[in-house]
Amino acid sequence: MVLEPIRCPTCQGANVIKHGQTADRKQRFRCKDLSCPRATFIRNYSERGRLPDPKQPIIDMALNGSGVRDTARVLGVSTATVIKELKKRTAPGSGQ
Repeated sequence: MVLEPIRCPTCQGANVIKHGQTADRKQRFRCKDLSCPRATFIRNYSERGRLPDPKQPIIDMALNGSGVRDTARVLGVSTATVIKELKKRTAPGSGQ
């Protein structure tokens, strides 16, 4: 049997403990590093919108003129995820 060390996806620290289960019976973990901003995490997310991977392509596709539904279909995330990510970014030239 091979034991694979679990690392925090934010700080890459190995000081991680089990922290209960989700409603889908997936194991939840918590990073014990006090400087890490992440509270809990799951090793295998079933929803692509929770992963950091599709975040930057959402912005890139919006800057290239793709619509919300087109972006959601291509990246395999929901339209709500696309809209939420676009709202997080400030518009260029808005002064913020």
